[in-house]
Amino acid sequence: MRTPDPIQIDGHRVGPGERPFVIAEVSGNHNGSLDRALEIVDAIAGTGAQAVKFQTYRADTITIDADGPAFRIRDDHGLWGGRNLYQLYEQAHTPWEWHEPLFARAREHGLVPFSSPFDPTAIELLESLDAPAYKVASAELVDLPLIRAMAATGKPMVISTGMATLAEIDAAVAAARDGGAREIVLLACTASYPADPVDANLQTIPALREAFGVPVGLSDHTPGIGVPVAAVALGAVAIEKHVTLQRADGGVDSDFSLEPHELASLVTETDVARRAVGPARFGPRESERDTLALRRSLWVVADVAAGEKVTAENVRSIRPAGGLHTDAIGTVVGRTFTRDVARGTPLTWDLI
Repeated sequence: MRTPDPIQIDGHRVGPGERPFVIAEVSGNHNGSLDRALEIVDAIAGTGAQAVKFQTYRADTITIDADGPAFRIRDDHGLWGGRNLYQLYEQAHTPWEWHEPLFARAREHGLVPFSSPFDPTAIELLESLDAPAYKVASAELVDLPLIRAMAATGKPMVISTGMATLAEIDAAVAAARDGGAREIVLLACTASYPADPVDANLQTIPALREAFGVPVGLSDHTPGIGVPVAAVALGAVAIEKHVTLQRADGGVDSDFSLEPHELASLVTETDVARRAVGPARFGPRESERDTLALRRSLWVVADVAAGEKVTAENVRSIRPAGGLHTDAIGTVVGRTFTRDVARGTPLTWDLI
């Protein structure tokens, strides 16, 4: 299958052959403070990431205030065990009145600000801020009417695929295309928080690219940057990571978030991975020419006179190149030198 064409997100080309498009997710790491949220945006700007992403919902647009078993996270969950969904989302949400100053701060830094809307009123808010793209969160991938509403804006769409079957991904992509989306990026994702690298299954990236013919990236919740680097080596064109100022500050997402210096390393190392991947090739590269000259070959290693025999003591395989192939030693030993030869002369056929 042919390589998917890059798409454009607010002037950035996202696709094969381009720098990985790094999306820094703020999520609930603001810990209830607009000043902290703005400080996170400022910190992201110094890392080289191209985009900053938010989540646009209120507790009552994403769930209801109910306390039945279905509305509580299982008690043994590592981060949010026993939490009531409404209370968790009330703590984690980004107030709608924060969006305008957050988008403005991001744009001051040259970052691309966009968000995951969780209901149609969130799309209205984001459209009023001229959001340049939309993100479909993994759990919302099955909300096809919401996907169609995002697609109707005509903006590029980034669709996260955590938990989804291939059929569910196909339905979401079809809904986006039917709704009017022409530029789509899929993100492979493991929707556990934090995620175990063993569950990353990064071969999903080329499988999604082949199945849907669109650029594919990774939304990653594992610790560190190893999984994103490996993902880029397998063709990921975008990486989404949660970011906080310091994990020690706590918060709903802190355990699986990067600190700014780690995000900067991710930006650098994923681009190294992208540049390192190329077609299979053999033989010396131009950059290897100097080292090629250091290959071993046969050299005269002692002064000899015409008529002397070639021996293992006066001809040896040493660096650099320039003499006969090392495997010729069995052929030349026992022959005689045709003339005087000084130590440090490459052995050639005319000398024996």
